Amino acid sequence: MRIALTGSSGKLGSVVLRELRAAGHDVIGLDVVGVREPGFVQVDLTDYGQVIDALAGVNDTHDGVDALVHLAAVPAPGIRSDVATFHNNIAATFNVFWAAIRLGIRRIVYASSETVLGLPFDVPPPYIPVDEEYAARPESVYSLVKHLEEQLATELVRWHPDLSITALRFSNVMVPEDYAAFPYDDDARDRKWNLWGYIDARDGAQAIERALDAAPAGFDRFIIAAADTVTTRPNAELVAEVFPDVPVHGDLGAHDTMLSITKARRLLGYEPRHSWRDESR
Repeated sequence: MRIALTGSSGKLGSVVLRELRAAGHDVIGLDVVGVREPGFVQVDLTDYGQVIDALAGVNDTHDGVDALVHLAAVPAPGIRSDVATFHNNIAATFNVFWAAIRLGIRRIVYASSETVLGLPFDVPPPYIPVDEEYAARPESVYSLVKHLEEQLATELVRWHPDLSITALRFSNVMVPEDYAAFPYDDDARDRKWNLWGYIDARDGAQAIERALDAAPAGFDRFIIAAADTVTTRPNAELVAEVFPDVPVHGDLGAHDTMLSITKARRLLGYEPRHSWRDESR
C-alpha cells in the first residue's frame, strides 16, 4: 500500500516508518518537523488546508494514498499546557480524519492510548488484567482528547459505513536503548500507573501493519502492549501489594502483561516478538 504516516519523526513514528517500508509499503512521512529527504513532507496538521493538500499529493512525492496511519500528537500529559495539548491534538486528528474521508481514503489506523483505561490508576481499575470492555476513564486532558477521538471515529464510521478506523491503545513506547533502565524492581508503585506495562516500538509497528491488513469496515479499539511486564517481580505479588482489593480475572501468569492483548491477538493476529528480557541479556 501507499500509506501516509503522520508523526513520522516521533519515537514510535520513526520505527513505524522503517518497519512499514521494510515490509514493502510505500510510506509518505508527514510531520511538523523532520529531515528533508525523499518521502517526507513537512505539514502542520492543525492547518486543514495543508493536511488535505499533502494527502492529495505533493509534486513528485506522491499523487494520493491508499491508507492513513495517524500517530502525530503532543505525546503525553505535562509536555505542553492542557489547553495547548487539547487544541493541537483534537484539531490534528479531526483534520486528518476529515481530509482522508473527503479524499476517499477508507482505511485509517491511529494511535489512541492506554491512558483511556484510567491511568495513572489513582482510582484502581475495575479488574485486572484491564481490557477494552469497560467504559473509558480519562484522568487528564491528554487522555480526554484520546477518548473524544474514539467517539469521533465511532460517529464517522456511522456516517460512512465503508470506512475502517482502528484505534490502537498503545502502552508506554520503548526502543532497545530504553532497556538499560530495566527492570523496574525497586518499588512496585513506581510503575503501577500503567500496570507495569510497555510496548516495544517494533511490535507497535507490527500492530499497525496487522490492523491495516485485517481491520474490517467500522470502528474498533485494541490495547497494544508487550507480552510481559517491566519487572521481574511476580504479578501476584505486585497486585497484592498495590491493588489488593481489585478483582483478578483469570490467571495472571508470572510476568504476563496486565494490559490485556487478547482481543488484538484474536482479531488482528497481533503477537509481540520483542521483550526487554531478551534485549538485556
